[in-house]
Amino acid sequence: MTNAARPARIIGIDVATDARKVGVALCSLDEPRPRLDEVLLGTSWSELDQQVAKWADGSTLLALDAPLGWPQPLAESLHTHTAGEPLEVAANSLFRRATDDVVAKTLGKRPLDVGADRIARTAHAALAFLGRLGERLGSSVPLAWRPESISGICAIEVYPAGTLAARGLPHSGYKGREEAHAARRQELVGAIGEELLVETHAARKMADSDHVLDAVLCAVAGLDFVAADVIKPQDLKLAQREGWIWVRSPRLSVSFIRAS
Repeated sequence: MTNAARPARIIGIDVATDARKVGVALCSLDEPRPRLDEVLLGTSWSELDQQVAKWADGSTLLALDAPLGWPQPLAESLHTHTAGEPLEVAANSLFRRATDDVVAKTLGKRPLDVGADRIARTAHAALAFLGRLGERLGSSVPLAWRPESISGICAIEVYPAGTLAARGLPHSGYKGREEAHAARRQELVGAIGEELLVETHAARKMADSDHVLDAVLCAVAGLDFVAADVIKPQDLKLAQREGWIWVRSPRLSVSFIRAS
């Protein structure tokens, strides 16, 4: 991978339908070791739109925790479907994408079915956000498909739980307000510090909020993409139609410490 293909920064975004639950993390790559510059928890969509547009200056990779597409069989079946008629396609094929099956098979952690779960609303929020960001920047935000050809401002879909699972780290038990949840977040903050330069204020915000922690994990997944340490789709055309979760393969996971 050449330096020309390396983005100057990665913005991790833990997307939610409620702006107050959206976490955002800015990571700079202009030093030998990636640096976590800033983290925040949203207050409104207008504030988030403005802040991300300000950060996304020049070569920037956006890493979003949200599906960015729907299963191809679902789109094809609903296009001609009439109420009351049966659907000939099996439910799993309708509601799950190829990338969901690959992640589940590889990591033992299945993403939510975008065609059946409430995560569809999060997907809608993510796509709306990318649309508004494009309007602010004066150009649409395309999806990136090849780590070696990153240019301008582009986006990828990531999965924090998968990023943790690929590293042998706990990928559950850190979301919530109980003491045990906070303790688990603190463990993960320590693990993240093995790969990113993290200031005390950012570490504190990650320990306080699972949304902020997930945003930083999105940025870490973006680092995996930039390094080409990710599972790539065998059928690129299908992935471009449905979306693809960029996550590291367990066999590539050697850099994070293991949290107990």
